[in-house]
Amino acid sequence: EVQLQAFGGGWVQPGGSLRLSCAASGFTFDDYAIGWFRQAPGKEREGVSSISSIDRSKYYADFVRGRAAISIGDAKDTVYLQLNSLQLEDTAVYYCAASRRPTPYVGPYYPTSAWMYETWGQGTLVTVSS
Repeated sequence: EVQLQAFGGGWVQPGGSLRLSCAASGFTFDDYAIGWFRQAPGKEREGVSSISSIDRSKYYADFVRGRAAISIGDAKDTVYLQLNSLQLEDTAVYYCAASRRPTPYVGPYYPTSAWMYETWGQGTLVTVSS
């Protein structure tokens, strides 16, 4: 069974850092894009970052650019999202998701829209407060 598990969330003070992990089971990220999304209470889900497993092309939303780093482990079964300089408004449940690259497809594949992702993890809560 293809599954994703997101973990690494927790409580952190403003200005702190967390590293979120997204682990795959039943498959590897070969030929996939992996995205991180978040949903704060009362708000819509929004894209945070995504990465292509093929060429490591990356996307960052404006609100995390310069504060986040997405990467894939060598075994291509775990994706990491390093979040630095966390702010109160970063409080949300963070989800990871996988999107298999369609074939044929030309160019980097790292979609930014949630509807393009077919496999989702359960989410991990990040709470930023003093």
